[in-house]
Amino acid sequence: MLRALLANKRPNKSKLAGFLTSTLVALAVTAAGVASAEQTLKPSPVKFSSSYGKMTFPEHYPDGTSISITQWSHFVPRYDKWVDQYAQDWGKAHNVKVTVNHISIGDVPSTLAASIAAGKGPTLVEMNAAPSAFIEGLQPLDDVNAAAEAAFGKRAETCRHTSYLPAKKIWYGFCHGWVVDPGVYRTDLWKEAGYPDGPASYADLLKGGSKIFKKTGTPVAVGLSPELDSEFFARALIWSFGGSVQDAKGNVVLDSPQTLAAVKYMKELFAGAMTPQVFAWNPASNNQAYIAGTASYIQNSISFFRSAQEIGGKIPQETGFRPGLKGPGGEVHMPAHVWFIYVMPKYVTGKNKIQAAKNFMLDLENNYSNASYYSKFYDFPAFRTQAPQLFADGGWLDNDPWGSKPADKLSILKTASDWTVWLGYPGYANPAIGEVYQKHILSTMLANVARGSASPQDSLDNATEQVRKIFKKWRDRGFVGGGNQ
Repeated sequence: MLRALLANKRPNKSKLAGFLTSTLVALAVTAAGVASAEQTLKPSPVKFSSSYGKMTFPEHYPDGTSISITQWSHFVPRYDKWVDQYAQDWGKAHNVKVTVNHISIGDVPSTLAASIAAGKGPTLVEMNAAPSAFIEGLQPLDDVNAAAEAAFGKRAETCRHTSYLPAKKIWYGFCHGWVVDPGVYRTDLWKEAGYPDGPASYADLLKGGSKIFKKTGTPVAVGLSPELDSEFFARALIWSFGGSVQDAKGNVVLDSPQTLAAVKYMKELFAGAMTPQVFAWNPASNNQAYIAGTASYIQNSISFFRSAQEIGGKIPQETGFRPGLKGPGGEVHMPAHVWFIYVMPKYVTGKNKIQAAKNFMLDLENNYSNASYYSKFYDFPAFRTQAPQLFADGGWLDNDPWGSKPADKLSILKTASDWTVWLGYPGYANPAIGEVYQKHILSTMLANVARGSASPQDSLDNATEQVRKIFKKWRDRGFVGGGNQ
């Protein structure tokens, strides 16, 4: 309209005035929208509270109060820098000396075990999976979990099931966050194979992955070795086929037609779309293969993607995410990749130390939009209310401030709580489930079949026998429900 008005040698003044007024209004609205979007992309201001539910805390602790925290080195280094500074700021505000030590994720269980055995060590230890096997050496955290629910509302089920043990009726940890474990695919390879949105089911993964492998030599890169990522792929596969290690009551149900179908599927997938390297992989191997351009599909958290963004090249742009793959019955169940679970050993006895540690845990959850932001959205909050910017329409996952192209590449993660479960699903995580996980029974079961060293039925039978023995041991000690052996 402006061009038409200017082309008129004698423009209508009222029309021009109206046009200019409407233009200015539109610009103002646009500016306001931009400002609103910018505000949405900022973490909430850090704030500390002296009251959560029925729990109250002093604003300042007595001189000499200190807490020490041991936690695993984050896969997104920016988070460690943030949390170290946050801990110091929290300590300064509360007159508490706070020490944070970062260790390798693989060293966390042994560190906690050694500390409990010695009767001394850190005030809090951050675990990456349900530490229910240590429950006899841990302080109950029922009050912290009750206070968190009162203050923040409903928590993610994957967090509830990895910090509460029904058999003992105790909250043995405080799970402040979790990590999404989506399916990841190369958009260029899958589009050329006839799957523009990537594989939607395990049937697609087999058919499309085999087609890609045959044409390009680029394999499906899911692990079959005794390590974390292989274990999670094994569980996602079995769950989505309708199988599980235990039922909701703690009975062993691994030996089922559904699990057998999943084991047989793994043999087909390996034969058609994979390479033997997966038998010797470690937790970094699938990340490295994908970033190097030698994988068509992996199952992993987004830490590899953030690393790829920093490296540059075409891989970040040619990466797509899936909410997991459908099994034969349409089920989709993916594990969380890891959990952030603080535990407090029983050797921690000082009243001020215990109170300060509980205060720190609740304040961290209260400021979780910062934890999510500075982990580049690797960390999801246990309580969705504590990082609203992450899930809002037009928020962080729809408009990634860390440079995804397109900006909404991660938007599929907004639905993650709908398809994410936990070790032990459909029951709670318990010491038996933890031992099955630590001994890599499921990934070994699949690997033996893929190698051809055992038939699907024999491998399943062997795994089931091991699982039943483990469950019996823990059930006899009162840590597992159910009644079968």
